[in-house]
Amino acid sequence: MCIRDRYMGLLMEQKKEPEQKDETIHKEEVAKAEPVQIKKQDAPETKAEAPHEEKVEEKKKPEPEKPADAEQLQELHEESKEQQEEEGKEDEKRNVKPEDYVMPTSFEVEINLEDNQIRIVNVEVEKVQKPKPFLGGFLNKKNGASYHNAFAQTDQYERPHPKMNHREVQTFQYKSQTTLMMREFSSQTPCPGIVIETRNDKIIEAKPYFTSEMWMKKRIETALFVQRMVRGWLARREALKERKARDQGMEENTKKQEELRKKDEEDHKREIERRMHPKTAEDFEILRNELDAWRENETKKIKDAAAAKELSEQEMQKALHQLLIKETKLLQTIDRLKNTATVVNREERIELMLKAMSAPKMWKRTDGRYTEVVTPFTTRAKELMELYNGLKMPFLSIDERLDILLHVKWTVNEFDCNLTREIVDLIDREADMLNRGRSEKSLEGLRKRLCNQFLQFIETVEFNPEAVRFQKVPREMLQQTQTNLFDQ
Repeated sequence: MCIRDRYMGLLMEQKKEPEQKDETIHKEEVAKAEPVQIKKQDAPETKAEAPHEEKVEEKKKPEPEKPADAEQLQELHEESKEQQEEEGKEDEKRNVKPEDYVMPTSFEVEINLEDNQIRIVNVEVEKVQKPKPFLGGFLNKKNGASYHNAFAQTDQYERPHPKMNHREVQTFQYKSQTTLMMREFSSQTPCPGIVIETRNDKIIEAKPYFTSEMWMKKRIETALFVQRMVRGWLARREALKERKARDQGMEENTKKQEELRKKDEEDHKREIERRMHPKTAEDFEILRNELDAWRENETKKIKDAAAAKELSEQEMQKALHQLLIKETKLLQTIDRLKNTATVVNREERIELMLKAMSAPKMWKRTDGRYTEVVTPFTTRAKELMELYNGLKMPFLSIDERLDILLHVKWTVNEFDCNLTREIVDLIDREADMLNRGRSEKSLEGLRKRLCNQFLQFIETVEFNPEAVRFQKVPREMLQQTQTNLFDQ
């Protein structure tokens, strides 16, 4: 039996049986004093349950004296058990209700320690004047006891939350506005003494009742309508997709056909250009093959006509002679086109070489892009290219031609060799002939020779370092070969 039940029994006994107060207090003292020496072996720890705030003070009780005789110890143990059984029976007879219990201001609690010692703890009770709020729990209908949840039995602490406001709440401008109804309505039933206007009244009749079967039928019809619309939408979408694919395929086919047509036209123009203005060896090979095929075909026609006795022997020989003259003229035309193509190809090759020499260097960076770098060698090559183009330029005045010749002379005078001396000599001769008023046609050979000499000057590595990349024979091998020849 716990200490709370013991005090509850004491209180009820004082109310009902005042004459037995002294005997009950004596029994309580004996129950506290005698079992002290018995609890060393198997007495459990006693815990006090207090629903209110408690202040605990601990006191250490001195170790009780051991009984001298074991039989006496056994007798005390039996008497303590009998007394506890009697007290339990008396408490059951009392039937004390919880609402009649009054909590004392303090009570003592005995605690068994590990070293077989007993410690008495004095517990002081602070009573709460106001009733606890009911914040959840349940009620025992048999004895009327109410049990609260743990939330009502424990102290709650405030959880602070930072004040966070939305920007619109902080900045939005609110305003209040009142409105009035445009018209007020009311209703009134007819009664004696009240006349109600009925001219504008309308008779409303109830519609047919809408049953659950009709509702289900309506739902099914609506579902079918939705499904029909969705299927139509899916079909239209699929048809639109196929239509787009078809249009795209037709457009691609049209583009391909247009590209093929343009390619055929370009190929046809290119073939005509190759025959009208041949430039490469392949173009001339095509012309010679076609000329041979034409000659063989014409010869075969003449011989077939002679075999059929359409032509006499003299007419056949005359036709073959005419065919030979035509072939000779075509061969001369091919040779003339070949010479023209050689000159044109040489000019284009020289122009490409000079542009490649004067082009800036392209250095590749780590990010994949290129940087143009102009070096002193590329600058030198560009100056020489401009002078060469100036020498090739036709239809210049005498002053402009003399100015170009003077710049070329200053450029080559930086070096002293047979080539530079020959270029200076040619420049002086052209300047002298210009001062004498000679015609442009009479200076064509001299100017052509001067251009060739200056081109040789540009292609020399000592005068133009960029020319080393365009040497057919490596410069070191050429110098070594010349040295070996001179040594022999």
